[in-house]
Amino acid sequence: MMKYLLLLILSFCTVSLYAQTNPSLSMALANKMVLAAAQQCENDGYKVSVAVVDKGGVILAQVRMDGAGVHTIESRFRKAYTSASMRMSTQKLAQIAAKDPELQGLHRLGNNILILGGGLPITLNGEVIGGIGIGGAPGTQFDEACAEAGLKVFRN
Repeated sequence: MMKYLLLLILSFCTVSLYAQTNPSLSMALANKMVLAAAQQCENDGYKVSVAVVDKGGVILAQVRMDGAGVHTIESRFRKAYTSASMRMSTQKLAQIAAKDPELQGLHRLGNNILILGGGLPITLNGEVIGGIGIGGAPGTQFDEACAEAGLKVFRN
């Protein structure tokens, strides 16, 4: 009997340890993030699309504002995916790739990679747990500013 009790206690410890070492992003929080980013862009006068992905690149939340171009649907996802996958902002990745010809081929890693500013990684305790991507503002720096508004919700 004591052996079974010990096994039961150890199994709870293992589950608890797993939960602590594998942080994830909830759909509810992802929804708040996309709405905050979209609101920031709307306040700035931009019609955009926003996506939040988990660390595996799966979409958790997305929105397309009225009047946003149809191309923004694809770019928002690819920017979010790229920032989560590469573990850095897509703007920083674009700057690095521009300076190093060997990195120009990064976009060939897969159909979802987009080396264009507007995607930011979502990190928790130094670990990337997702990405947020914006498409449709009149410049990548404006896409990124809206993504920052979404990250602000996550940090609070």
